Amino acid sequence: MIKKIIVFVCVLGLAASISPALAVKPENPGFSLPSNAIEVAPNVFSLGKVYDAQSHKMVEGYAIVHKSGNARGNSGNAKPSKAGQKCYGYLASGAKWKTVEDWEVFGGAGLNADFVLSNTSANIDKWETAAGTPSVLGTGSVGTGSITDPNILDNKNQVSFGVLDSGTIAVTIVWGIFSGPTFGRELVAWDQIYNTNFTWSNSGESGKMDFENISTHELGHAVGMGDIYTSSCSEVTMYGYGALGETAKRDLAPADVTGVSQLY
Repeated sequence: MIKKIIVFVCVLGLAASISPALAVKPENPGFSLPSNAIEVAPNVFSLGKVYDAQSHKMVEGYAIVHKSGNARGNSGNAKPSKAGQKCYGYLASGAKWKTVEDWEVFGGAGLNADFVLSNTSANIDKWETAAGTPSVLGTGSVGTGSITDPNILDNKNQVSFGVLDSGTIAVTIVWGIFSGPTFGRELVAWDQIYNTNFTWSNSGESGKMDFENISTHELGHAVGMGDIYTSSCSEVTMYGYGALGETAKRDLAPADVTGVSQLY
């Protein structure tokens, strides 16, 4: 747990490293890690502090980078989870949604916006059902305006597609308060970008990134869940690796359900 007020950026990817600039195509201009991004923990980059005009508080950003490895369902020699082992974690203990905000989606990479909307809604419902909360992330719609810079807290929660750094699968940004008394922590905004350098599938096709699989994992971050990298926990949805053709993260493992239900 990072004991600061932070913005979490989850980058689920195949690359062995991430460059400071994640270029995107013109319809999503300006998305890049700031030049002052500093790696403060393995695969975690500090993005600095910004002021949130809505909450009137300072927030700090972090980029969390996900690399290739044994994906769920292809765990190789990973040992089964030990009895009683905790295979879940949080962005910060107690950091969850306390208000409900709407969100919007944009199509891309061969997936139309209507599919992205319906599938994202279904994936959110998985987490909300497990949390025992009827509306954690609110209601979605197809975006009619522009895709904004996710590095800027603009009170818009967006799911979009863009060209990201080679090997990066997706980026999730979560804004919130993650330090101080647990009762004062909360999440306030989120954005996601899926990399158009990959071919995406809506049906689990081999050799393609399955949107439902990756989206379900990324939305775990949006509701406050952290990545798990312990190989003995490789069967959980929040295991921090993804792969072409993988579909096993579509459903939540018991540990994912336990974790989010305890958070909410």
